[in-house]
Amino acid sequence: MCLAVPGRVLDIEERDGTRMANVDFGGVVKEVCLEYLPDLQVGEYAIVHVGFALQRLDEESAKQTLELFAALGLLQEEFGDPWEMAAEAGETLPSAGEEARK
Repeated sequence: MCLAVPGRVLDIEERDGTRMANVDFGGVVKEVCLEYLPDLQVGEYAIVHVGFALQRLDEESAKQTLELFAALGLLQEEFGDPWEMAAEAGETLPSAGEEARK
């Protein structure tokens, strides 16, 4: 599943002509492109989908949504460690060395 998740902008920098930010999604920090929201500032919230900030969001709505997603286990599903999740499901994923040999 791929969700649009609200996150808080921690910092902003321009990289190769593109506005990028580190965004906190309830404890998980990811790099996000801000090109669709050129006036978004540090401390503000935005809805992010596939690495792009798409819409500004007020803090209260963002926090409520993050709490709901966390309660439903959607944040773990969206951002969790794939090896940990596979182990919980009884699956086996290749190690980095096995992947390189293929």
